[in-house]
Amino acid sequence: MTKLEQDLTAMLEPAVEAIGFELLGLEFVRAGQHSTLRVYIENIQNAEGITVDNCADVSRQISAILDVEDPITNEYNLEVSSPGVDRPLFKFKHYEKALGEEVRLKTKLPQDGRRNFKGDLVSVEGDMLTLSIDGSDYLIMLGNVEKANIIAKF
Repeated sequence: MTKLEQDLTAMLEPAVEAIGFELLGLEFVRAGQHSTLRVYIENIQNAEGITVDNCADVSRQISAILDVEDPITNEYNLEVSSPGVDRPLFKFKHYEKALGEEVRLKTKLPQDGRRNFKGDLVSVEGDMLTLSIDGSDYLIMLGNVEKANIIAKF
């Protein structure tokens, strides 16, 4: 997570929780004039999931804070959504919940000659993840994970 993403999470998380949602995580995707701040939320009051109205409520709350604090200097679009079936993993507790699931992750720095991994998440201990890929275990530092998602099974 970048410094900006860390700062945004710290800034927005209390406000999102105050209206009954969990801020799972966020991504700021820089693309010139088409940058996007993507915020993932979960409904902690209702196991039924996230509705469009929920996203609109959270979007209004976040927009008000961002308008006042103005932490992003260039133009961007704000997207608020549920994590979906290919749920992104941001926090240690997300990895713990995903134990036994197949995940896809990309590392910040190459490891074992590669940056992209796809396998079963078999353990999360301290700051290390263990992925089982084709019968081999790969230890990956949590701090080296750039992006991780659960692979949806249908």
